[in-house]
Amino acid sequence: MISVLVVDDQDLVRLGLRTLLENEDGFSIAGEASDGLAAVAAVREHRPDVVLMDIRMAGVDGLEATRRICADPELVGTRVIVLTTFEIDEYVFDALRYGASGFLLKDTTPGELLQAIRLVADGGALLSPSVTQRLVREFVNRPVRKVKPHPRLSTLTEREREIVGLVGEGLNNDEIAERLVVSPATSRTHVSRAMIKLGARDRAQLVVFAYQSGLVT
Repeated sequence: MISVLVVDDQDLVRLGLRTLLENEDGFSIAGEASDGLAAVAAVREHRPDVVLMDIRMAGVDGLEATRRICADPELVGTRVIVLTTFEIDEYVFDALRYGASGFLLKDTTPGELLQAIRLVADGGALLSPSVTQRLVREFVNRPVRKVKPHPRLSTLTEREREIVGLVGEGLNNDEIAERLVVSPATSRTHVSRAMIKLGARDRAQLVVFAYQSGLVT
């Protein structure tokens, strides 16, 4: 059973998400919140598997709430999916950087939403090359956002740096293995080691680190 906390400042949106999840086998509602501060408190109280987090809310917004949740070592079991109205939203980039496992547009179909929650609850990340990569490129490549190498970048081997760059391009482990002519197991090992060395919460954050560090051109 996957427990989900719904966070949105619109009553109708919360009702719709709650109704969808309550009528689907394998899901339960851990609670709901209408702002970021209440969301953080609810996560600490209920420890949900997944948080569906709106960004633009009054007071403490979803970005700050995501940062607080993902930075809390006691909440490592909770994953955050950011919900946004627009494909290109500068706040989404920061949410990924702060540890969100990905993002969804609010017009996502119910089936896609449920699949996304299952994926993230299982430790995956929402990294659609058609949307996520475009968003990351848009904001990392802006003149005001200079390349800022990760402070632990020097701990990576040359192979690990190469693989982080390929993760940043949106390649999965099998595709990386094919590109580098290594086994999928070797690819997974390198990705896992790079995540540990860089302190990446998941693959989504590794993508952000790859762009910030200039490993993707």
